[in-house]
Amino acid sequence: MEMNEMTAYVTAFVEQLAHMGVQQVVISPGSRSTPLAMVMAEHPTLNIHVHIDERSAAFFALGMAKASGEPVALVCTSGTAVANYYPAIVEAYYARVPLVVITADRPHELRDVGAPQAINQLHMYGSYVKWFVDMALPEGNERMLRYAEMVAARAVYVASSVPKGPVHINVPLREPLVPTIDEPLFLPSSPARIVYKGNKHLCEEMIDELYAELSGVEKGVIICGDLHIEGFSEAVVKLAEALQYPILADPLSPLRTGTHEKQFIIESYDAMLKNEAFANRFVPDVVIRFGAMPVSKSLYVWLQKHKQVKQIVVDEAGQWRDPTLSLQVLIEANEVQFCYDLAQRASHSLRSSQWMSKWQYMNERAKHILLKAEEETDMFEGKIFIELANLLPDKATLYVGNSMPIRDADTFFMSSNKRIRLLANRGANGIDGVVSSALGASYVSQPLVLVIGDLSFYHDLNGLLAAKLQQLHATIIVLNNNGGGIFSFLPQANEPKHFERLFGTPTHLSFQHAVDMYNGHYEKVETWEHFRRAMTDALSRPTLNVIEVPTSREYNVKIHRKLWKDVSQEMSNLLNKGE
Repeated sequence: MEMNEMTAYVTAFVEQLAHMGVQQVVISPGSRSTPLAMVMAEHPTLNIHVHIDERSAAFFALGMAKASGEPVALVCTSGTAVANYYPAIVEAYYARVPLVVITADRPHELRDVGAPQAINQLHMYGSYVKWFVDMALPEGNERMLRYAEMVAARAVYVASSVPKGPVHINVPLREPLVPTIDEPLFLPSSPARIVYKGNKHLCEEMIDELYAELSGVEKGVIICGDLHIEGFSEAVVKLAEALQYPILADPLSPLRTGTHEKQFIIESYDAMLKNEAFANRFVPDVVIRFGAMPVSKSLYVWLQKHKQVKQIVVDEAGQWRDPTLSLQVLIEANEVQFCYDLAQRASHSLRSSQWMSKWQYMNERAKHILLKAEEETDMFEGKIFIELANLLPDKATLYVGNSMPIRDADTFFMSSNKRIRLLANRGANGIDGVVSSALGASYVSQPLVLVIGDLSFYHDLNGLLAAKLQQLHATIIVLNNNGGGIFSFLPQANEPKHFERLFGTPTHLSFQHAVDMYNGHYEKVETWEHFRRAMTDALSRPTLNVIEVPTSREYNVKIHRKLWKDVSQEMSNLLNKGE
């Protein structure tokens, strides 16, 4: 095979990726992937991001794809480099994030014979990718060029179709590996593949049948988890208005922030449902659920306990996302279209609802108590999200780490008319790769602030290199409680003999020198006044900013439990008064 044959083959493949909408490519350096990397670097419309650590690279790509909603390509060499992509691919699969994973490989004759840097890469990611193909070796004839184009087009289409997710293309390559790039590679001769997509929707008879079931049901709730599709907020609010059902809105749903109507939004349901009397009194007859399962444990327990409640899950992908095992009706339809269709059918019989009014009143009382956290003078972790709701500008992106930060966002980040988007890695809920994911998101979404715990920050310190090399602007708030704060709320905390060593895991780290190594600006704050100044400065400083906030695990537990107790007491008082 002549070198120009390989160049033509790879060029046809890369050109079709760009034709199909790929704009961002994350490359980890390696020898076997040389043709892919060099040809991609020559393409006039592809933006190339080079990341040495494959694990961080994959999460960086995931963050870009999550924030933009567009497919991002990942390229690496053969061997263990491929394995290092695995955690991010698992997250992308469960979070429905479009990634086109391209792994270079040894040619077929060098597989399973002890060749260096050759592992079995076939179906490496198993069921965590939507599609896998082991490409043919490069040839330069017309039929094989069309084949390369077809693989690229199909990969982007599959990654971008509902449900979005990762695909894996394994590309075997023989030496010599350096492509011929002395002359222009990309000429206007390759036709783009075009895919037309429509929305799934229910026919009029099905909408009528569903409305007939709901028309006499006053006690209903709408539950919204992580779901970011254009127009969904306005559509589901229309549905809530027509049915007079409250919307229990997870912080990762688009419902808590934005310019849409907020009167149907219930933010404090997690704290409210911790009160057993409230949870038993406010049992709905029907639940309509959109998006991923919310963060709230008390909501999950509530749904699981009341299995007699009719649960309707609306999911255009038609996937059975129901950890409560209580789903009765699955509706495979575009969520926005479904909301408008059902709202239009229900709008002819608009009704007032005491059920709706009671949820709204109880929510306002719970919010009033939870927002008393703002009065805390010590560095209480939950207060961070109250402060950020005030400090973040319109159109900011707030990336939230797993474990305690996302739960505090659920409890303390209330509704706002600001268009603030909350993102988190809640596909597999790991603490790994969060720094890289947030930095990837910062490339396409500004300004960006990440709130993360100290263990999760430590876990992905390598990811900070991206900020240095690409001169990214991001602000990272590290809540340093010297260990795994969430375990202090779990039964393990009642086992003092082994708790600190096995679960608390204190590291006694200060992160200043690590931040300095990556040319970031570091600031340690121990008062709220200092925090506000640091945040204001960071948002206007176009570099990596790390604000370390030392906190106490014991104090954190104490204040959380006090606030939950106060909310529970308020719920009991209102119920006793017949509210």
